[in-house]
Amino acid sequence: MNKPVNYILSFLLILLVSSFISKETLKGVWEFQGGIYNGKKEGPPVGYTLQRKYDKHHYEAFVIDSGNKPERYEAGDYILKGDTCIETETYCSQPSKLTGIPVAYLYSIRNDTLTLRATLPSGMAVQEHWRRKK
Repeated sequence: MNKPVNYILSFLLILLVSSFISKETLKGVWEFQGGIYNGKKEGPPVGYTLQRKYDKHHYEAFVIDSGNKPERYEAGDYILKGDTCIETETYCSQPSKLTGIPVAYLYSIRNDTLTLRATLPSGMAVQEHWRRKK
């Protein structure tokens, strides 16, 4: 084969491979919609809202109560690897056994809903649903 054909084939191969690389990010504001904890379904809280704000590598979680300033209750770092979101809590306003412990969640984003599934180090099975706000 001649060189121009090789270059074209190489370029097409790069385009094909890059089309399968995930460009998803969690960046934005997400509001808690409920979850399942050890098989028990729970809805969103009544009277207040839980939100998470993600940037490229970090997250912060807030309790938002009408008429009050949002209160940060958790923060940490995360990385996405394939279908896995690895979160490491770096701050918690309450005593926590997860601070500094990486937790691997299987994540999916469908429409405007983020689903996080994991078995926590304590053995608790969790599945949480968060709806994109911004």
